Amino acid sequence: MAKAAVLITAALSEQRYLVPTWPAPANVLAVVSKRDLTDPNNNPMAGFNVARHVHDNLPRVLRHRQLLRADLQLTQEPAWLDQVHGAMVAELPLDEVVSADASTSNQVGQACVVMTADCLPVLFCDNQGTRVAAAHAGWRGLAAGVLENALAYFPDPNDVLVWLGPAIGPAAFEVGEDVRQAFIALDAQAQSCFVRRPNTAAKYLADLYGLARLRLKAAGVSQIYGGEVCTFSQPQDYFSHRRDPASGRQLSLISLL
Repeated sequence: MAKAAVLITAALSEQRYLVPTWPAPANVLAVVSKRDLTDPNNNPMAGFNVARHVHDNLPRVLRHRQLLRADLQLTQEPAWLDQVHGAMVAELPLDEVVSADASTSNQVGQACVVMTADCLPVLFCDNQGTRVAAAHAGWRGLAAGVLENALAYFPDPNDVLVWLGPAIGPAAFEVGEDVRQAFIALDAQAQSCFVRRPNTAAKYLADLYGLARLRLKAAGVSQIYGGEVCTFSQPQDYFSHRRDPASGRQLSLISLL
């Protein structure tokens, strides 16, 4: 990371932010907001929620967004998206909020962001630090090609670093046969990412991280990092829609400095 990025991330609270461990170029800032829940609380909105579309107090959400900008020393408002579990990528700058599940930029100061609460946030940058991207990859978007669509903005996928952010882990993500078949139809190797649950009617535990790695490797990406966190099993640190259906959202952000 650049000196500026090092100084920013070094000053961040570990309770409120997760900093990716990956060999990103010197001018790339990348973080994930955490729930920052200091005490056990049954309120699914409790914590550092940054999403306006959930049933949280709007002034509180706006205060959280202001705090995020101050913490990260952002000179521009992040490019918020209306996420629809699809595969569309928006190229920044944006004049308004658009329906998309990924964004990309090659301009300094334009922050690509996605919000998640079990779906997989994926951050991209090239080795030269000339372009970044962020994608929201639930199973529908993953199957629809949102990662490949984001990669299309980079000339050479083998020159791209990818970090897999906090998502629901393979021990907690239960899906049906329809989801399994959707991925196997795309790549027979995907069957290795599904484990049949005993004593259930065609229910499986799915490895969202493993599925993303398969898609990325098939697209030519060799530098893949992250993928160790389970949002479902860490209520103090992460919101989880599967655990708490009315939950808030964490944010994954990447920007050129």
